[in-house]
Amino acid sequence: MARLDPAYLPGLDSSAYLPTGGRLFAAFSLPLQKVRYVLVGEGPYPRAASATGVCFMDGAVDSLWSEQGLSKAVNRATSLRNFIKMLLVAGDHAHPQHLSAGALATVAQQAQANGSEWIRSRAELQDRLLDNGFLLLNATLVFRPEVPPVKEAKAWLPFMQTVLTALAEQAEARGAALPTLVLWGKIAAQVDLLPVSARFPKAVSEHPYNLTFITNPVMQTLFGPMHLLRTKSAAAKVEAQLE
Repeated sequence: MARLDPAYLPGLDSSAYLPTGGRLFAAFSLPLQKVRYVLVGEGPYPRAASATGVCFMDGAVDSLWSEQGLSKAVNRATSLRNFIKMLLVAGDHAHPQHLSAGALATVAQQAQANGSEWIRSRAELQDRLLDNGFLLLNATLVFRPEVPPVKEAKAWLPFMQTVLTALAEQAEARGAALPTLVLWGKIAAQVDLLPVSARFPKAVSEHPYNLTFITNPVMQTLFGPMHLLRTKSAAAKVEAQLE
C-alpha cells in the first residue's frame, strides 16, 4: 500500500476514520483453512455504532424481527434488510412479490415463537455466515466522509491482493478448492482487477442496496442451500432430510 501511494497511510493515520475500537481487522476471525467464501462489500458503514469491521453486519442492529415483520433497525439498514429478504425468498419462506412489513408478519411470529428454530439476532446471522466459512471483508477497511469509497478502495487493492494470495497458496498447498469470491457492487468488483483473482471462482451481483438483489438468481443459488435464517442445528436437519 505504501509503494502504491506513499502518502496514503500517513494521511490515514492523521485522519478520523471508522471503524473504531480496534475493529479495523475484525473480519479476520476464521483460520485460513476454514475460509470457503470471501464476501466483499464496499466499505464500513458511515456510523460509529454500525461500523463493526465486518461487512454488512450493522452493529446498530440487534433483533432481526418485530411483531410486524423485520425490526425497525433492520429496515433502517438497507443492505442488511435486502440481504435478509433475499434469504427469505431463497429459502421459500416468502414470495418476492410479498415482502412488505405486513406480509412478513407471519414469518416474524414464527421466528420469535418459543422453541423456534430460526435465528433472531444480527449476531446469530453473523455466526451462521462464519459457520459456512465466510470471510466478511470490505473492499476498503476504512470509511472517511471526505474520501470517496471508490478512491479509498483503490488504496486497499494491494492489501486485497495479499489476502487473496495467502488464501490461494494455503488452499493449493492442501490440495483444496479455492474459496469463492462473492462480489457485491461495483467497488467490490475492483477485486477482479487483481491478477490473483483469476484463480478464484466467483459469484457476482449488484450491491444489496438495490432491490433487484433480492431476486438475483446467482445469489439465490448460492445462499439458498445454506439456510442461514435457521439455527445451525436446524439447518443441519434440513440438509440431512434433503440428502
